[in-house]
Amino acid sequence: MTLQFKPIGLAIVAASLIVPMIWLPPLAAKFDSVALFSQYLGMAALIAMSLGQIIATRLGFVERIFGGLDRSYILHKWLGTGSMIAILLHDTIDAEMDGLGRETLLTEFAETAGEISLYGFLILVVITITTFIPYHLWRWTHKIIGGFFVLSALHYWLILKPFSNGDPIGIFVSVFCALGILAYVYKILPRSMHPTKAYEINDIKLEVLATAITMTPTKRALKHRAGQFAFATFDGIGMNEPHPFTISKAPDASGDLRMTVASLGDFTNALASRVKLGGKVKIEGPFGRFERKRGLAAELWIAAGVGITPFVAWAQSLTDKDGLVTLFYCVRDAKDAAHLTELQRIEGRLKNFRVIVHDSQIQSRLNADQIVNQMGFEATNAQAYFCGPEAMRKSLAKGLAIKGIPQRKFHFEEFEIRSGIGLRALARLLLKRLQ
Repeated sequence: MTLQFKPIGLAIVAASLIVPMIWLPPLAAKFDSVALFSQYLGMAALIAMSLGQIIATRLGFVERIFGGLDRSYILHKWLGTGSMIAILLHDTIDAEMDGLGRETLLTEFAETAGEISLYGFLILVVITITTFIPYHLWRWTHKIIGGFFVLSALHYWLILKPFSNGDPIGIFVSVFCALGILAYVYKILPRSMHPTKAYEINDIKLEVLATAITMTPTKRALKHRAGQFAFATFDGIGMNEPHPFTISKAPDASGDLRMTVASLGDFTNALASRVKLGGKVKIEGPFGRFERKRGLAAELWIAAGVGITPFVAWAQSLTDKDGLVTLFYCVRDAKDAAHLTELQRIEGRLKNFRVIVHDSQIQSRLNADQIVNQMGFEATNAQAYFCGPEAMRKSLAKGLAIKGIPQRKFHFEEFEIRSGIGLRALARLLLKRLQ
């Protein structure tokens, strides 16, 4: 499956973690190598956390360096996980060395700052892993991580170590500490100081189990491509946190945006009942690199539930000059299929576009055999695109690979930006550490 991580981003991460090793061999000749390794783990954790803080800013360069924001957030998640493991090992392996000088009040403060940040990170990582915690509470706790990062940076700057902050290795790590702190400060600035576009809601339409909210720009419109998403902040309804939604409308001259909100949790349930015509919305974005490879090649689109939203925008942008496209729209009940009438209108207008609704209440779960038998073109010549739950994605990708669509031609967007890390053993380790 195409992960679409940018090689340059992965190279930057790898180089950032490897470069400090250049200065370690001379130090290992003078000081305890085990303690030096522990100190390297602490430095690596700081570098990884700094990169995670930078990705979290969502500034324009993030996607250009690391790939689509959904993928960048996966990297952000694993940088956080890796840094937590490094911190635990750093705390477990004795990092103290003889002959570094006399301890002072500053070094005692550094040790205290390190302990506070360690246990703070442990608590917040456990909260992150437990994805049943409501989004708004998780997001609030996530903001505190930057504060613990500041304490970790102070720990690094003030603690006794076998080199000074002015040495090359000291400067290298200090630069990452400074960048991480700047990224954190940027994130906690008032939302009005972040780059956003102002919109006003001009239409609200109930799409069975989802609500389609259309908005018009009050000044300059957002420039987006079909299939991208944006973070929306709905003002004046007591829901001031930005939330990501796919833009379910292809770009046009009006500059209008439409976001289709499915009732999947506390936030979206409340949002659907509170939005009103004329409401103000701040839009941050656009984000995402879930894009078609335009051409005459046949395309297989597979959507599950609210995963239909990028495909609605894609369908709107189709022309009769595109290759054959077959969309499988998987729903639990056909009468609950959002935007189905709109998609069927496009199907009636274009001979090269087909919509197949797969009702899981009547039919079995969609599988590769059913897809290949109904899609209307050879699998070996097709590009496949998927948006839906992870388990379904993995199952279909495996089955379609057997049928002739290799995983390099199976493209997808992460269904959820926030997810657990899937390491129950790590969660148990963290909980045990807190006891």
